[in-house]
Amino acid sequence: MKLNRFATTACLIAAGAIALSACGSDNNPTSAGSDSTVTSSSGASSSDSTGVTTAAGDPTGSTTSSGTGITCATGTLQLSGSTAQTNAMSEWIKNYQTACPGATINYGGGGSGQGVQNFQDGTVDFAGSDFPLADGDEHDKANQRCAPGTAVDLPMVPGPIAIGYNLPGVKDLNLSASTLAGIFSGKITAWNDDAIKKDNPNVDLPSTKIQTFHRSDGSGTSYNFSNYLANEAKSDWSYGANKAWPAPGGVGEKGTAGIAQGVKSTPGGIGYMELSYATQNSISYAKVGNAGGDFVELTTDNVVKFLSTATVVGQGDDLALKFDYTNTDADAYPNLLVTYEIVCTGGKSSELARDFLSYIVSDEAQNLLPDLGYVKLPSNIQTKVQDTIKGLG
Repeated sequence: MKLNRFATTACLIAAGAIALSACGSDNNPTSAGSDSTVTSSSGASSSDSTGVTTAAGDPTGSTTSSGTGITCATGTLQLSGSTAQTNAMSEWIKNYQTACPGATINYGGGGSGQGVQNFQDGTVDFAGSDFPLADGDEHDKANQRCAPGTAVDLPMVPGPIAIGYNLPGVKDLNLSASTLAGIFSGKITAWNDDAIKKDNPNVDLPSTKIQTFHRSDGSGTSYNFSNYLANEAKSDWSYGANKAWPAPGGVGEKGTAGIAQGVKSTPGGIGYMELSYATQNSISYAKVGNAGGDFVELTTDNVVKFLSTATVVGQGDDLALKFDYTNTDADAYPNLLVTYEIVCTGGKSSELARDFLSYIVSDEAQNLLPDLGYVKLPSNIQTKVQDTIKGLG
């Protein structure tokens, strides 16, 4: 079953129907608490639409447990980072604060790079990023903030990257990784190119000129899509993987909203975007090629199958993942991202931060993700994250 049915719910979230703006701007950082800030008011009630039963807050700052198993701590959290996870954070914050009226949690968005910077500066309790901390200076600065503990990456919000296109009359399209590499590097310039015909032998393809759209600002979506191309189309993509879009040509747009608008308004347009933008804008999206030469449909189950084969490459409590792009499962969708929460170990995370993290990795919170345009963490990865959070205190 396609994820299109999530289009409406993905944008009708608490905190003012916040729109994702992909991964924000890493090159042009804004302060935490920008116009993408999520703020949910606290307030007790018997239950909300998700079935979370509330419990009275404890003004003394001690911890209590609600009837749903949510552990409540009082205080305030300031968070920032990836806007790809904004809809998830909005719903989770609403639920946690309903159950725990003594807690105030603000998610400032701002983009993955901004979140990393805020975390290193110590202005947020933890941050969201669509790529793990890079070895070297970036990780070293985060570790300095957490000393004597360390900074670790906790995978939390997986989401598929859709290849949206505007080709009137064509609703089903296959695009191999090599063909996508040719399109986004400017080597393939028309929709009736032989490479696209080979991927789609039974489709009547027009001679319409191709117009590609990419992020002009740094983003985790750019990093993860270019990483897919770098691994699945090695001989056709020489630009590597980068949060700043690495290939020449095309039209740069700020935020995924810009890409989606560009594709929607341009016959022949194509761009990479978080799924919610494709569904919200009624943009068709392609099946993409995998290492086995199959064309894989973007479905919840197919994304989870690919993600389940990811391996942990982080050291110690760090759970940075490496995707298995050699996966030849015809039902494993290989074009996705994972938003990590960057946190401190060694007792440097507050009681409220630990309790909120414990909630968002719980079954109750993860089960909300599919209706918001994401997928749940596979159980094998979820268990590892839960274990690490238990040891943060």
